[in-house]
Amino acid sequence: MNKKTVVITGVLGGIGKSIAATFKDAGYFVIGLDIVESNDSILDKFLLFNLNTYCVDFHYRKDMNAQLLEISNNIEVLVNNAAVQLLDHLDNLKLEDWNTTLNVNLTAPMLLSQLFAKQLEINNGCIINIASIHHQQTKPRFISYASSKSALIGLTKALAVDFNGKVRVNSISPAAIDTDMLRAGFENDESKIEELNAIHPSGRIGKPDEVAQLVLLLADKKIGFINGSNIQLDGGISAVLKDLD
Repeated sequence: MNKKTVVITGVLGGIGKSIAATFKDAGYFVIGLDIVESNDSILDKFLLFNLNTYCVDFHYRKDMNAQLLEISNNIEVLVNNAAVQLLDHLDNLKLEDWNTTLNVNLTAPMLLSQLFAKQLEINNGCIINIASIHHQQTKPRFISYASSKSALIGLTKALAVDFNGKVRVNSISPAAIDTDMLRAGFENDESKIEELNAIHPSGRIGKPDEVAQLVLLLADKKIGFINGSNIQLDGGISAVLKDLD
């Protein structure tokens, strides 16, 4: 395999698909992982993959590691994009949901980074973690999600230091991105989407392709001094101070 290879988790979501298409157009060999089956032509290889089970089941992890290493021998970029949002207030928060969130959003990125570390070091590659604006600005019921994304940024910085220049590690923290999942969260109410657009200084929410283009940019060795960084992709919303009218 002569092409540079990228591995993308959560590849069938709105952002994941866009990342896959962007890297495919850039000439990469694209390996996608997701929890549901796919035969998407964008992907060169697809592996049905349950990240939560991967974290808690030794035998499953051993089998998946073997399958991953069999289909990949030239990994240059790992994109930890998959995430779950299991929302509830503290008084109803289930420990199972908390643990699942941390497994998928934090522990799995660590384990996959560990698995591909040698390949990434050989190729002077990079890891890009998709975090969230919720690491610094959040809402009620996002306890598990916000905590996991804050920790993912901590992992990003710690890995960058630990790799000592052999592998670059960065994260991206998007605000609202126009995906089916986001729209479903607002019950596909277009008036709510318009309100969401209006509160961003950019006048709109983000697009999956904008996340994908930033991921591709961070993968470029020409900007290799960007390391251990978290980049806000938020349309200016993190600069907004709400006050009484």
